[in-house]
Amino acid sequence: MRLPRDVSGADLSKRLGRLGYKAVRQSGSHLRLRTDENGEHQITIPLHQDLRLGTLSAILSDVADHHKLSRDQLLLLLFGGSS
Repeated sequence: MRLPRDVSGADLSKRLGRLGYKAVRQSGSHLRLRTDENGEHQITIPLHQDLRLGTLSAILSDVADHHKLSRDQLLLLLFGGSS
């Protein structure tokens, strides 16, 4: 499954809420999210209009590793079949 090309930081943050991520603080244009599911995990997301593919890929890889999912499983969970 391919990465979506038009994901904003705010949209990704909202979608990660499905995995229990909640905003814990914001510093400038970066949002810090945390979940306690499968142990504590924190990630930082830039609140840009369109995330760069490398940035999106790195964030999703980190989340997939924490939740013990493949990248494709995570993409289906977050974005469905829309990409």
